[in-house]
Amino acid sequence: MQWQKVTLVGVGLLGGSLGLALKQRKLAARVEGFVRRQASVDECQKLGVVDAAHLDLTKAVQGADLIVFCTPLAQMRALAERISTSVGRGVPAEPLVTDVGSVKRSVVDELEPLFPNFVGSHPMAGSEKTGPAAATADLFRDSVCIVTPTPQSNPKAVDRIEELWRSIGAISRRLSPDTHDELVSRSSHLPHVLAAQLVNYVLGANRPKDQALLCANGFRDTTRIASGSPEMWRDIALSNRENVIRELAGFIDHLEALRTALQKGDSQAIDRFFTEAKRRRDAWQGQRGSSPE
Repeated sequence: MQWQKVTLVGVGLLGGSLGLALKQRKLAARVEGFVRRQASVDECQKLGVVDAAHLDLTKAVQGADLIVFCTPLAQMRALAERISTSVGRGVPAEPLVTDVGSVKRSVVDELEPLFPNFVGSHPMAGSEKTGPAAATADLFRDSVCIVTPTPQSNPKAVDRIEELWRSIGAISRRLSPDTHDELVSRSSHLPHVLAAQLVNYVLGANRPKDQALLCANGFRDTTRIASGSPEMWRDIALSNRENVIRELAGFIDHLEALRTALQKGDSQAIDRFFTEAKRRRDAWQGQRGSSPE
């Protein structure tokens, strides 16, 4: 048993999946969660994603030796400040603390000063579905989890957070918070913005009534992630806005190059556009199919 009590601050898709994974693998003597609504308390306990869910944050973290923030980014700081005032009053003096946020610099800046054993992390796993009903114990299996220590991080805490993710089947990798935010702005945040805009553009109110009938598998697959939580993605876009703004500008420049090729009828440039995309994606898919280790 690695943990006596794990508290999940927020029990949605990621928090619920982490709870199920910890319980299924018997890694924690007890898993409890903090939620905002009574309906969520009932749902979490009915689904068995935690041993107990609470509306009282202090009660939820009481006795926890591991606390994991699984809320939208904009909620973390206020909740962390509330927890930090409870340390020494039912909460271990130095609980291990991490999060699952998709942006790391802002989270690290806000939470690291509050908890001596805070280490940021970001499991690269998820779904467009939300809530504990979408949770699965296998969500993190074979996924990459980025751990983002800083020069102030407790080395033992970093090792334990890495072991947390490895123990539920993830592959742990270390990056600085800034490097993480730069890379995910291209590979995760930009695709969500593009998928959302594609939906808004194609299915806008001014489109012909038959437009939706002609949106088939390609449109469905390309825009799947646009069904994700608007609250979560609003927070992500704002928290990582400088990187997202830069990547949007670069993407627009590349689209302009394609438009110019189309205007000129440059078949060679257009062929290169699609050929390079296929080659690069096929190579990436091949890498994913092989062992990351």
